[in-house]
Order: sequence, then structure tokens, then C-alpha cells
Amino acid sequence: MNRGFFSRIDFHGRFIEVSRTLSRGKLTTPKSGKSRRVDMSGQLTGILQDLLSKRKARVLRKEMEKPAGERRGAAEVTGEIMDGWLFATPIGTQLDPSNLRKAFNRVLDLAELRRVRFHDLRHSFASLLIQQGESLAYIRDQLGHHSIQITVDTYGHLVPGGNRQAVDRLDDEPMKPKEAASACG
Repeated sequence: MNRGFFSRIDFHGRFIEVSRTLSRGKLTTPKSGKSRRVDMSGQLTGILQDLLSKRKARVLRKEMEKPAGERRGAAEVTGEIMDGWLFATPIGTQLDPSNLRKAFNRVLDLAELRRVRFHDLRHSFASLLIQQGESLAYIRDQLGHHSIQITVDTYGHLVPGGNRQAVDRLDDEPMKPKEAASACG
């Protein structure tokens, strides 16, 4: 049995296990070759729980429309949801990447946001974490980079005031501007 998207979510622990990627229509292991856990915010956890509940309710209602002798058990029906895709067609099959892109662009247009590539959400995620002061080591783990160097090379320039704070810590006591001028001669 294929482990689908929802079965890879730990709602209690608030993380998603990323152990495969979809690239050019093929499921593969992540580039790092290792699975990772991506933390979910409380809001995202709630949204995905709500989506899961709605999908389960929809398939159960549809199953109840069948004659009693043809109905499957609730566990079997809802198990199919757990093995399904997050971005799926109305019948639950994998959404074509071009259709995902079109749907994503419609959402951006409705929200009056500029168009970006779907992959740019990954960079936004990393950039927002940096702006909040998260460590590059944590961001490396969330993005699945195999080394901190990749994270630093890609996002290090976004670390706010990192260098200035480092040199300020070298001071025994901050000098007043007048004292600094006289120390220089």
C-alpha cells in the first residue's frame, strides 16, 4: 500500500515527514537521499485537519449513496483519503503540475498577490524564518540541505545585522562618540 500525504502528517507532533518528492512526474527520494521532518505551524495544522475532515465527510456521504450491500466500511473508505494526494483532482488522483500551477496562479490573483513560482514558497519559508531570528542550522534541517554551507550560501545574506552585532560584542564598554573621537587623536 502506498503511504499518501495525510498518512505522513503527525498532527499531534505538528510535523510532516518528507520522504519522497515529485519531480517531472516521477516520485523519487529527496535530493539529500534522506527523509526529514518539516514542522507545521498551529494554523497550518488546523487547516490540514479541516481539509482532511472535509474530504473524509465527502467520501463517506458518497459511499452512503450506494445500495447497502455495496457499501464499504468507513475505515476502508477514509483510508483511501489518508493514502491520497494533498493536491488532487476531484476524483482523488494526482494533480498534473501544470494544473497545480494554474490553480496556484488563480489563488494568487484572487488574493491580489504578484505571481511567483510554486517553488518560491520554499524560499519565502526560509526567508521568513531568518527574519524571525531562527538559526541557520534549524533552517537547514527544515529545507533538507545536506550541509549548512548550502543554507549559508543561499540565505546567509538575509541574516539581519549579523556582522555588526558580532563586532559590537567585541567592545568592553560602548564608547561615547566624544571618547571615540579623542581616542583616534
